[in-house]
Amino acid sequence: MRWDVVEILESSNTALRAAADAADAEQAVYGIDALDELGLHPIIQQGLRDAGFGVWPEQAYPSARTGRRRKSEGQRCDIVLSPSQRPLVDPEAEATLFSPEDALALESAYWLEVKTVSMFTTEGPFARYSAELLSPVRRDIRKLAQDPLIYHAGLLLVLFTIDAQTAAHDLAAWEQRVYSKGYPVAPPIVRQTDITDRLGNGHMAIALFPVRRL
Repeated sequence: MRWDVVEILESSNTALRAAADAADAEQAVYGIDALDELGLHPIIQQGLRDAGFGVWPEQAYPSARTGRRRKSEGQRCDIVLSPSQRPLVDPEAEATLFSPEDALALESAYWLEVKTVSMFTTEGPFARYSAELLSPVRRDIRKLAQDPLIYHAGLLLVLFTIDAQTAAHDLAAWEQRVYSKGYPVAPPIVRQTDITDRLGNGHMAIALFPVRRL
């Protein structure tokens, strides 16, 4: 199974830019940089659906499904993608009448974690900007890389900063930090665009870091 990571990034970027433009057209008090991570998920999910992907939010990690009595147990991934809107295999229903013939095996799906960090929030400068950019993001990389049944994965990082120069600097610094720590990420694909400054954020950078298996 081959995945076009550029298409995944472009679809997400197009959706977020359209949402930013819509906020401008409505003359909204706040833009998309005021949304938290969960607030951005539906925008990204719809952009991926519009591009033809099957989008399956909040899916349990494959290794977390083993031995679990309830589907709600275990670690969950923000978004799992399938090609052409195919359903995902349910391991409990696999090889039974309840498993669709065209269901995609979990190891063929694309597992995507989404993180967003803003320099400024509705309450002012975000004091934990650097800390949030490093620790939670690295944890998601580890989860994706260590699951033995995940072969295709990525981290989608949405960064809101004061300007393009700051975004480029912070992405480069973050990339070097994770490389120095031995985290298995490939060089990112990045898209950047200016946004209307309502809170102090005048720029949005979206980076997709492919994650390799450990």
